[in-house]
Amino acid sequence: MLHALPLLLAQTAGAWVTGRPPECGDPGGRASNVWERAKAPELRRYCDLVASASSKLAGAGAMAQSALESAREADSVLPGRAAPLVLEGRALAAQGKYAEALAALSEGKSRDSGALDEPQALLAWARALGRNGRREAAAEAYRALLPRSTALSTSDRVSAEIEAGLVAMARGTPGLDEAAAAFRDAVREAQDDARMVAVLALALALDRRGSSEEARTLLGERMHGDPRDSVATSRAKALLAVMPFEAHAMSALALESTDAAGARDAWQQAIDGAPQGPWLGYARAHLATLAHKRPARGNP
Repeated sequence: MLHALPLLLAQTAGAWVTGRPPECGDPGGRASNVWERAKAPELRRYCDLVASASSKLAGAGAMAQSALESAREADSVLPGRAAPLVLEGRALAAQGKYAEALAALSEGKSRDSGALDEPQALLAWARALGRNGRREAAAEAYRALLPRSTALSTSDRVSAEIEAGLVAMARGTPGLDEAAAAFRDAVREAQDDARMVAVLALALALDRRGSSEEARTLLGERMHGDPRDSVATSRAKALLAVMPFEAHAMSALALESTDAAGARDAWQQAIDGAPQGPWLGYARAHLATLAHKRPARGNP
């Protein structure tokens, strides 16, 4: 009964629940019963493909390419719905194709304003915006995401907190309180290489805010090993991808008390990496201070 499909779609319109698009309804719920009565084979096929794409994007071993194919097939089966575009955007983001991801997610949002409300979709949206230079919009997306990030895995939640902090810090002084709060949450929750990234990022935010003593105490208590190694892991690079030049500033600050020459090099790299950024003067001031410091014995 293909004529029942428009009625079914109208009856299932509404808010997205737990990532399931409204046209697919809740398992066992009213929408599901309407679906069974309507016996619309294209909708059943569409919902199966959407569910398949969603499951392939879940967990650490995400099957992004297979999810992408399922999402695009779903869009061809039932054109004009938001869910396939959102899943396509998430799959593209998982593959690091952020320009394409932004286009797909934007189209999904235009089809349904609530399509990006689900935390995983919102995380992909925030990342795509940030990595395409849309920092103000990215900041808004991360701001919307963090209060609902409990639905994310711990790893994704920590990633969101660190990325949100980096985007906030890119606004300059007005963003420092927001950045520090996000980094503090990440320091508390991180369980892998992200923990040291969060510590370094928080120290940098504190120092930029004028809380230099707190920053030094944090580094003294939490920093272990060479900070350059901490920001060079694959996990760290993924976390810092939205603001990669900040890796140099984070390393430079942490090196100041142990390796003046390394700190000078790192500050110079930070300056070269963001010659127009809001923290250029800050980096230059640190570099100038190091240039006038007498090196410690045995430390060039």
